[in-house]
Amino acid sequence: MDLKRKRIGFGLTGSHCTYDETFPVLQQLIDLGADVVPIVSSTVKSTDTKFGEAQQHMNTIDSMTEHPIIDSIPQAEPLGPKEPLDCMVIAPMTGSSLSRFANAQTDSPVLMAAKATLRNRKPVVLAISTNDALGLNAQNLAKLLPAKNIYFVPYGQDHPTKKPTSLVAHMSLLPETVEKALDGEQLQPMLRSFEQ
Repeated sequence: MDLKRKRIGFGLTGSHCTYDETFPVLQQLIDLGADVVPIVSSTVKSTDTKFGEAQQHMNTIDSMTEHPIIDSIPQAEPLGPKEPLDCMVIAPMTGSSLSRFANAQTDSPVLMAAKATLRNRKPVVLAISTNDALGLNAQNLAKLLPAKNIYFVPYGQDHPTKKPTSLVAHMSLLPETVEKALDGEQLQPMLRSFEQ
């Protein structure tokens, strides 16, 4: 896998329960030689949960990357014209962010970075993690699936019986998805099951 010297934006949104799977993948991109630019939503920056304190998460991200964390819309805006990315990743991508992105709302640093990347006709890779992807958010997922320059980390139902409308990306497939997206291809198969 060749991601050396690729400038990759890595946006995190508020699916706190998936950070334990997300941080190792962020490190893997760095280990593969990517120049990773971290971007966080206000939820990541300021919300403490049972999955950890916000400052702890920010410290983890900061210790892994060489770039300062982008945590405001004005900081993210230059990723379009002045400091373009080769690829933008959103992992995890919550249902709330999925909905706003599908409806062209740019109200967070992460979504601003994604919009800036699309403006430059570069790939945006989404690793969804939402309890309503097969519920009310299904229409937003459907809008993004055929959209140009948008790619998905393969996903599946993490617990079809207890959470029948939930979809979660297979985070371990993120680096391979990014590599394919840089070549203009969607990693297949996109729908994959979880072992129960």
